[in-house]
Amino acid sequence: MILDTGGDTILQLYSPTHGPLSCETVIQHIRRLVREEPEAAYKLVIGTDSHTTKHGTTMVTALILHRVGRGAVFYFRKLRSRAMHDLRMRIYKETELSLDMIDALMKVGLDELCSVWPLEVHADIGQHGETKTLIQEITGWITSVGYTVRIKPDSFGASAVADRFTS
Repeated sequence: MILDTGGDTILQLYSPTHGPLSCETVIQHIRRLVREEPEAAYKLVIGTDSHTTKHGTTMVTALILHRVGRGAVFYFRKLRSRAMHDLRMRIYKETELSLDMIDALMKVGLDELCSVWPLEVHADIGQHGETKTLIQEITGWITSVGYTVRIKPDSFGASAVADRFTS
């Protein structure tokens, strides 16, 4: 678990298998996994989800290497902050955290991996519920910086993987 203390934090991810890892180590893990099955089709996914209580908001950003048809491995970062009850602000923060993780990982080799496999940003928004009014804004933001975006029900990176670790 990674806690945000409000200051500058070095981006560190957590693997359920390997524990805390630097961005560089995560990229090395991904390269090693791909070398084990180079013939497989891969997809890189980044998504963020959040959960708010009266005591605070927990945000989890997940990086998933999806071996299409053969499972996946994932890494995540968990941040806690004061409670964010405004849905629009929370969804914008989730999107910002996903894009920030991409930027940090691009600096240590994700760009090389993305030249071979697609990168998708999974947003925790969808056609049903309160977030439907944010679809155009959020998808426009993500596509304007050059990434493919998926929304519910296709945004498993946010709505399933990251969601598991928000409580």
